[in-house]
Amino acid sequence: MEAYHADSSLRGKLRRRLVRLVHRRPLAEAPGRPMISFTFDDAPVTAARTGAEILEARGARGVFYACAGLVGSEGPMGRYAASDDYLRLAEAGHEIGCHTYSHLDCGRASAATALAEAARNADRFEAWGLPCPETFAYPYGDVSAGPKAILARRFSLLRALHPGLVERGSDLNQAPAVGIEGEHGEASARRWLERARARNAWLILYTHDVRPEPSPWGCTPDALTALLDAALEAGFEVVTVAEGARRLAGARA
Repeated sequence: MEAYHADSSLRGKLRRRLVRLVHRRPLAEAPGRPMISFTFDDAPVTAARTGAEILEARGARGVFYACAGLVGSEGPMGRYAASDDYLRLAEAGHEIGCHTYSHLDCGRASAATALAEAARNADRFEAWGLPCPETFAYPYGDVSAGPKAILARRFSLLRALHPGLVERGSDLNQAPAVGIEGEHGEASARRWLERARARNAWLILYTHDVRPEPSPWGCTPDALTALLDAALEAGFEVVTVAEGARRLAGARA
């Protein structure tokens, strides 16, 4: 997988702005208590092992958004997890979510292509013995109107990458998330943690690799541990995204 370059044209910028206004699935009311989810995109081996171990040591579970087409290959965040890693994660109670089969850019794809990629990913999951994925994360955080509309029919929540909290009025078809990545990732996540606690909201965090010297898209084990401990100490309930979506299923406008 090559480094992503967003469509910087005027058309691309307008599309990203306008898609937030269409095919929405808004929440009618706030979650009612602070919740937090830890998600790992592309599931590098370090996330599937080190990241999972950190969560499990504290009785928590996370979400690994997997692309079956990347399994076992090398990428900018290191080697991606193998099918055996996903089986172990699922057996331990973690959620394996859909990230398309090939890490498709849903901002530049047709609705039919996006749906076919999601279906192919689910078929591969089934072949490995994994459950059908309930939630989806847009690769690169981007989507256009067609894929957003059609994927909403298949998944209970579609996660994007724009920062924010899941609370009253949030769009579950383009749910906000906060990255634990880069030099200031932990500090930024802590600020959002405080906002979520004060507003009884749901904070979805995301990262990629988890290692002492992470890629620009990953975090250190210490940062992940510190954020998890801070959330638990503040009274957050750690949920998978599928579990959070199920709880909020009756609170849609």
